[in-house]
Amino acid sequence: MDYYTPTKVVFGKDAELRTGEMLREQNATDVLIHYGSERVVKSGLMKKITDQLDKEGIRYTLLGGVQPNPRLALAKKGIEIVREKNIGFILAVGGGSVIDSAKCIGYGSVYDGDVWDFYTGKAKPAGAMKTGVILTLSATGSEMSDSSVITNDEGGLKRGVNSDYSRPAFALLNPELTYSVSPYQTSCGTVDIMMHTLERFFHSGSGLSLTDHLAIALIGEVMDSGKKALANPEDYDARANLMWASSLSHNGLMQAGNDQRGDWACHQLEHELSGIWDVAHGAGLAAIWATWARYVYKENPSRFAFLGEFLFGFAPSGNTENDALRTIAAMEEFFHSINMPINLRELGINPTDEELDLLAEKASFFSKRTLGAFKVLQKEDMRNIYEAAI
Repeated sequence: MDYYTPTKVVFGKDAELRTGEMLREQNATDVLIHYGSERVVKSGLMKKITDQLDKEGIRYTLLGGVQPNPRLALAKKGIEIVREKNIGFILAVGGGSVIDSAKCIGYGSVYDGDVWDFYTGKAKPAGAMKTGVILTLSATGSEMSDSSVITNDEGGLKRGVNSDYSRPAFALLNPELTYSVSPYQTSCGTVDIMMHTLERFFHSGSGLSLTDHLAIALIGEVMDSGKKALANPEDYDARANLMWASSLSHNGLMQAGNDQRGDWACHQLEHELSGIWDVAHGAGLAAIWATWARYVYKENPSRFAFLGEFLFGFAPSGNTENDALRTIAAMEEFFHSINMPINLRELGINPTDEELDLLAEKASFFSKRTLGAFKVLQKEDMRNIYEAAI
């Protein structure tokens, strides 16, 4: 496999004060500053940014309003602004939703067709406008990844595209900017980081022992730091661990040496939940993971047992299947310990039979794709998992 991480990272206190310097390195003269809520403005962070751009003589345009599960419509508005004003760089100030939206704008700004083509697979990116990131939420790892996920309100479709063209040129990571993240979003982010690594851990091919143990160490650190951040939101070390783990979990390191990219079925199954019901991504992942795990574990129960041994300290019992199930149950206990759901009803969803059919239809791209690698899921399997997750 290839390991490619071109993003320049500035990590630590006051990292955001190097925005002007980073933009100057990129020869940026006209920037779209893309952000989500007005928290960025009210906190004073936006003024810190714009003061630096003013000092550097860099023109800028603000575009806020990004929602969780970012919407295609706002990204298209951004594309129009970029073209109208001949903007040459996009600065994302926020979490994964803002970054993904910025990446979408970056794709669309250099493409003559509909940017949604990339997310449906109709076309493949051949380039993108450069982006930079000031991160305010530790979760998706989009600040170093090749991934962008967008929701199209027409049909409630949530789709992703992966391309190295979308990897940010730089990422400014100051853990202090995450102190004000709510307990709920802190928990959702903790789960999201864990899941990015678990998806890679449950691949179908051979892998490196070093990568396995790096993955388990990262998951364990995230579990510990997530709890510490909930207990004390201004615990710098806990917030720093979460922020750096967010990047490492999704920049390719956790799959280095593996024959397969990973499973990713849980992510795809969750996309349909948040596409229809607009639930928080991390909470949706927690609600579906254990059901997926119990559905697939017999493909290779020793993989789950291995995770339990080195993550939770479980001594092998001599019955690998029991050890696998004990690991799954322990993961559920952790999710509950940070107030995350472990099924759809706890998530606030109780799908009807018709909605279960629709979920499976959409997850399978209307019977045109399978999901997963650890166990390949057909449309019937997807429906079975959704139903069991209720």
